[in-house]
Amino acid sequence: MEFVIEKVLPNGLGRVGTIKTAHGEIKTPAFMAVGTHGYVRFMSSEDLHKLGAQAMLSNGYHLRRQSEEVAKSGGLAAWNPERADGVAPAPWQGPALTDSGGFQVMSLGSGLGKVVSMEKERHVTNTAHKERLAHVSEDGVSFTDPFDGQPDFIGPEESMQIQCKIGADIHMAFDELTSLADTYEYNIEAMARTERWAERSLREHLKHRDVLGYRQNLYGVLQGGRWEDLRRQTAQTLGKMQVDGVGFDGFGLGGAFLKEDLGEILRWCNEELPINKPRHLLGLSHPDDILIGAEMGADTFDCVAPMREARHGKIYTRTGNINLRKYTDAGEPLDQDCDCTTCQAGWTRGSLRAMWRSGNAEKKAKYYNLTSVHNLRFIVRLTEEVREAMLGDYFDEYRHKFLAKYCSAN
Repeated sequence: MEFVIEKVLPNGLGRVGTIKTAHGEIKTPAFMAVGTHGYVRFMSSEDLHKLGAQAMLSNGYHLRRQSEEVAKSGGLAAWNPERADGVAPAPWQGPALTDSGGFQVMSLGSGLGKVVSMEKERHVTNTAHKERLAHVSEDGVSFTDPFDGQPDFIGPEESMQIQCKIGADIHMAFDELTSLADTYEYNIEAMARTERWAERSLREHLKHRDVLGYRQNLYGVLQGGRWEDLRRQTAQTLGKMQVDGVGFDGFGLGGAFLKEDLGEILRWCNEELPINKPRHLLGLSHPDDILIGAEMGADTFDCVAPMREARHGKIYTRTGNINLRKYTDAGEPLDQDCDCTTCQAGWTRGSLRAMWRSGNAEKKAKYYNLTSVHNLRFIVRLTEEVREAMLGDYFDEYRHKFLAKYCSAN
């Protein structure tokens, strides 16, 4: 993998670049469509290419039991997954990234902190220890699969073996995600464990990264909560970490973020990380998050929210998000400024709402496709425009105008 930086913002953090992988290039900043099980729900690979998606993110946890099958097919870019959404299977043949599954293991099993109130304080709580389905040890995470009730285990070695069989271009090291409810003292402990797991991940990855005949790459994942000293410390540690003279190919920026903290946390991390390696911001996709992320040095992004929110009637527009429940018989387009195939085909808010609320399975599947295409195109187009604004030296102006219009109705 090669990362070429084409331009850097005056703040020294935000940048425009190109990530070159075995399965194609990613022009950054870029948003990756989330295909958890090797495909994006209710969307074909052709849909993704048409809307400008450059890369897809899949999940090592959810694909762990199919990893052997994927490997036998030649990797994710050659695999025709059996789909549960009725869309004809066809592999995504562009660049791909797999998450380690650490987030899913923890969120599904150990009950990460849930925000109760966001007024003046962080009011969060974790699931009681005795009620958790996942338990962390130095070896990894022992957990009960929430879908079939079977016991299982994933540690750094297992995660690397799974991801290398899946064969995406970029993998994430296995890490321990903490929550907003976890203390400073626990974050010190978890961060140190994540760093030890990072070294084990790197060591194991080197054994398997060429197994499918092309180079697979590994990102180290930063944790450290909301504390500057921890974030800077772990960025320095992972940035310098090597096994047999080989370091990480890039870095994942992880953790539980509050919006008011995001920019500062990213600045702390990216002021310490190597400049010449790409950085992926995990799990965020709202426009203000992407604008902050890009400004503060994140190169790629992912989140399931655009597609998931579309399925529940939340539609992104340039003048703010709308809820289709309010648009019975409405004849206006989803977004008059949108260039997605859904809007260009003339689908209106009222017609899509009627399809969604019809109770007909085929019509609902069509609705899911049309609105998912729209929302994902909205975010992909945003990153394209951010790239253009950075290259054209008008990023600050673009951000101000976009947010003023987008936030006017939110």
